[in-house]
Amino acid sequence: MTSKIVYNGELRTNATHLKSGEQIITDAPTDNHGKGEAFSPTDLVATALGSCMISIMGIVANRHQINVDGTTANITKVMASNPRRIAEVHVEVTMPNHTIYNEKERLLLEKAAKTCPVAQSLHPDLKQVIHFIYT
Repeated sequence: MTSKIVYNGELRTNATHLKSGEQIITDAPTDNHGKGEAFSPTDLVATALGSCMISIMGIVANRHQINVDGTTANITKVMASNPRRIAEVHVEVTMPNHTIYNEKERLLLEKAAKTCPVAQSLHPDLKQVIHFIYT
């Protein structure tokens, strides 16, 4: 097993990662009867995409001796209705300014990000809008 989730009432859950004991609380969003006091499950899906992208970039960067420490990802989730679902996830990856990346490194890192396991697992109808910023 990967995790255990407990429903706490009032549209809140507590998920425990069984190997580490780390916990995540989720709330339903305010536009869907919740308090919005924590990540919603759909927030976690969108956030997982960005986290996966920069993690895979880190793996590739280590393999090629490229420094990506300090890379950030800003995530915007766009919901749709009928049925209610995530329609788009916008990911803005900002590379740290302590390194100048050549064209080969940029292509390598961007391909790694766009082919991360989460990106490959999401439904093709979910639009992934990815932008890379080099400062």
